[in-house]
Amino acid sequence: MIISAIFIILGFIFLIKGADFLVDGSSGVAKRFHIPEIVIGLTIISIGTSMPELFVSITSSLEGYSDMAIGNVIGSNIVNLLFILGLSAWMNPIEFKKETKFLEIPICLIVTIIFMIICNIKHGISKIEGIILIFLFVLFIVYTIIMAIKGNGEEEKIEEKENSSLFKDVCSIILGIIALKVGGDLTVNHAVNVAEYFNISEKIISITILAIGTSLPELVTSVSASIKGKCDIAIGNILGSNIFNMLLIIGSSSIIKPIIYNLSYNKDLLYLICATLILELFTIIPPKNKMSRVNGAIYVFMYVEYMLCLFMA
Repeated sequence: MIISAIFIILGFIFLIKGADFLVDGSSGVAKRFHIPEIVIGLTIISIGTSMPELFVSITSSLEGYSDMAIGNVIGSNIVNLLFILGLSAWMNPIEFKKETKFLEIPICLIVTIIFMIICNIKHGISKIEGIILIFLFVLFIVYTIIMAIKGNGEEEKIEEKENSSLFKDVCSIILGIIALKVGGDLTVNHAVNVAEYFNISEKIISITILAIGTSLPELVTSVSASIKGKCDIAIGNILGSNIFNMLLIIGSSSIIKPIIYNLSYNKDLLYLICATLILELFTIIPPKNKMSRVNGAIYVFMYVEYMLCLFMA
């Protein structure tokens, strides 16, 4: 069991460093094409930091651990929204832009509701439903492209990296993908061993240990962005990651192999929906258009309460 725990930690290290390499390489390529920072936050950064979830969920699905594939995504989304965004706002209040208030938060809410409906239709996600999720993800990417075109003339363009080459960025992307694959395999295989040793369900393992571990890139990215006053990246990373997790990760996983849905996840999804509604509420209650430190503390408290209920149930 100790050896499995060590391999899980090693897997997390591979996942975190892999996401690191992928984000750096992707950002470097994006900056060379003068893509605005807000779009980088919503797409490249959020996709890059969600790579651990992608590889863990796909590996879980391929090996027949449906609970881990779904639980990792739902758990990660709850960690992202409540703990990471809450901690980021508690450290430095986050301002909501008009697009975030009226478009991005509602999109995230609608995606979560659609995801829950699809999961409950046949108590699973088939290949066809996976394709529907992928299609919705493509629509989201189209939205970000429109944002990029619209914002290109309004926002400052990001300066290109110094002392960096396109070859180096591409190598960083390839190295990141390899590290993520290795990390995903190590984490899933040994998490199963730990679950069996302690007679803990796949759901609990995936929604806690795996979810927190694979969300570490989002934690580092969003908290760092918040401290630096880059609100767009802090909240864009969280919302983008959550949308990416539900649409592309589960969509891809179910296309590779249909996923069986455990109905006990419904209460977790309802909690996630409520948390997203509260985020929208934060945009209209004082202080308006800002997530204050108090709001952040409320979110962190909600996550602690969620974890306590999970283990006491």
